[in-house]
Amino acid sequence: MKITLVQSDIAWENKKTNFKKYESLLSGLSGKTDVVVLPEMFNTGFSMNSEELAEAMNGETVVWMREVSAETNYAILGSFIASDRGKYYNRLVFMKPDGDYCTYDKGHLFRMEKENMSYTKGNRTIIDSFKDWKFSLQICYDLRFPVWSRNKNNGYDILVYIANWPAVRRNVWNTLLIARAIENQCFVVGVNRIGRDENSIDYCGDTKLVDPRGNIVANTKMNTEEVITGEISLDELRAFREKFPVWLDADNFEIISDR
Repeated sequence: MKITLVQSDIAWENKKTNFKKYESLLSGLSGKTDVVVLPEMFNTGFSMNSEELAEAMNGETVVWMREVSAETNYAILGSFIASDRGKYYNRLVFMKPDGDYCTYDKGHLFRMEKENMSYTKGNRTIIDSFKDWKFSLQICYDLRFPVWSRNKNNGYDILVYIANWPAVRRNVWNTLLIARAIENQCFVVGVNRIGRDENSIDYCGDTKLVDPRGNIVANTKMNTEEVITGEISLDELRAFREKFPVWLDADNFEIISDR
């Protein structure tokens, strides 16, 4: 499978500008990749202005993702501000070329920026399949909570984190992405933005694809708008898990949510 990671700046709360940017960045990828991964809140930046910016699932962002995926024949992932039954969510959409999609609502809201005051947190993890691969979908701050992403009995193959992760904590981002790949014996995709937002928070990217041994398959340059593609093998992943079956000795537990 070929996975394309998009590291970009994000125009603050300007959806049309961001759609045009991504159309430009993604031009020429049709037939050259299977999955494209965009940053967290790729169409607005990490805004707490949920009431004004929120959309329903038939709004312009989901429509844009559906059109792009159908025209290019690759799946596309990214999160946006969703309105659902009177509540607001930081919602990841995994859109397939046939128009089928699944969603994941961010489970851990970043209270230090008062995300928990503007959004409702999700109460379950999501695993979805595409082209024989199983994807676990996560967003930014979820990276700090290993129980939330624990891979039980090889339930997934690729763990995806999309983010607006500040440059001041880049060491945490880089360290935990590798840790999650090793402990879960999976590939990890980490896609982060660059630039400075309207709250004067700087982002430097560090977007990367990590293999189950903790090796970097593909990574971007810091502070650079860049689109990179890494190729990974499901057969090689299965062979590694069979040869070194750490997962057979993993601790059993259940997540009992009070959310």
